[in-house]
Amino acid sequence: MMTVHEVSKLSGVSIRTLQYYDTIGLLKPCRYTEAGYRLYDDTSLERLQQILLFRELEFSLKDISKIMDAPHFDRKKALQQQIELLTMKKEHLEQLIHFAQSLKTTGGQTMDFKAFDTTKMDEYSRRAKEQWGQTAEYREYEKKAAGQTAGAQASVMDDFMRIFAEFGQMKELNPSDTRVQALVEKLQRYITEHFYTCSRTVLSSLGQMYAADGEFSENIDAAGGKGTAEFTAKAIEVFCRE
Repeated sequence: MMTVHEVSKLSGVSIRTLQYYDTIGLLKPCRYTEAGYRLYDDTSLERLQQILLFRELEFSLKDISKIMDAPHFDRKKALQQQIELLTMKKEHLEQLIHFAQSLKTTGGQTMDFKAFDTTKMDEYSRRAKEQWGQTAEYREYEKKAAGQTAGAQASVMDDFMRIFAEFGQMKELNPSDTRVQALVEKLQRYITEHFYTCSRTVLSSLGQMYAADGEFSENIDAAGGKGTAEFTAKAIEVFCRE
């Protein structure tokens, strides 16, 4: 657990910026002390790394929030997109350096502007941003979240993760147990009420993502203990078969 001062020193992000990220709901501390001081855990720091990578790529805070808060956000997929964009940015900078060196050699007589062309990088960036908001589910979620404050959205996510904590307490039961299946139905209703219409088809897809050993699995296991994501996925599979 780290304080805001320690996170600032470690990351190079100013305390004021971290406080602002908290205010807009982009990076919430894992908890607050009784005195109101912010505390960050490893999950918070991993999210900050993601934010900083997007900022290096000149994504707006609004776009970063939209991507990272998308119900189907996958950290590994996002990281691969970041690698692609950073590679393009590196190649672009190398072209500019080479161009500047050629200008130095020729005395500035080279009438060539190809080195300034960022069309390919801009297009990839645009598609990456759109990809996270193009589904009907996300558009429905965006409408529901539009009138909510950052605090209200954080509260919804906290209650959402508490459902997975309940799954964690049932891991010793058979996924087909009536109590477990009732919890799956509770999860489905919660998603429909607060995010988007969760049909059995959508729920089945979510279950597969929960077991895919990515961002979803890590967050669910953090809430309910190791193995909770896999258990939840099995319970959802049983629910959707019936």
